[in-house]
Amino acid sequence: MSTTATSANIGKVTQVIGSIFDAEFPEDHLPAIYNAVHVDQEVKGIRVKLTGEIQQHLGGGRVRCVALASTDGMVRGMEVTDSGAPLSVPVGKGTLGRVFNLTGDPIDGRGAVQFEDKWPI
Repeated sequence: MSTTATSANIGKVTQVIGSIFDAEFPEDHLPAIYNAVHVDQEVKGIRVKLTGEIQQHLGGGRVRCVALASTDGMVRGMEVTDSGAPLSVPVGKGTLGRVFNLTGDPIDGRGAVQFEDKWPI
């Protein structure tokens, strides 16, 4: 599901501990557990681009997320965008014999993947 700038649900990173990070969203727009969230920002010349998955509601609009890539360079105050859906990967005959990363992107150097559907992980 794609979101536009006017409908995006945006929060802020409040804590980073290893591969876990917490984020705060408006209480009336709390993302669902298992939704994918994205961080894509540059701070002091370091680009932080990662996807996380919401694992827990902590109360007060805060959520706990598991990062699916390195959190190196991630700091409090960075924007977190809720995707509005769980992580999904391509499925179908075109995916047979292909190699994917955790977020469903092909990493085998064989180009784009022909798929029939995407399913949540």
